[in-house]
Amino acid sequence: MSSSDLLTRPLTTATLTIRIIKNFPYRTAKNLVLHNLDLTTLTSGALKERVRSEVPVAAGGGWKAYKGVIGGLGLPDTLKLYTKAHGTKTNNLIINMEDGGDELIFRDDGRTLEEYGCEHETEISFFRLEDYLEFKKNPEEKW
Repeated sequence: MSSSDLLTRPLTTATLTIRIIKNFPYRTAKNLVLHNLDLTTLTSGALKERVRSEVPVAAGGGWKAYKGVIGGLGLPDTLKLYTKAHGTKTNNLIINMEDGGDELIFRDDGRTLEEYGCEHETEISFFRLEDYLEFKKNPEEKW
């Protein structure tokens, strides 16, 4: 596949990276890559459900701690655009707190990802809104 194919890939066969955030101050997150998504029909609500169903059966190392987050009381409930392919990255390694701030949050579960401006190779953060709002009050990162 050439680089021009990546740029012109239709919205009906897109790949997204979902950044599942466990902890903001300690920057704990794990990426889940989803392939062949139709962004013209996939809603943000359906994406949340897809991620919640994929994590418990995800293969590979490092998912055990996230299976508890997805299945427990700390269930992620919010999606927010992190970056689009070939776009500028934020200085924050875990969530975009710059470009437009909270306007990048997907607030309507019935809207399609295309309506939110998602494209092939878009990265989206998935987190608990309550944790995010608390982190915004004092965005200090810890080690």
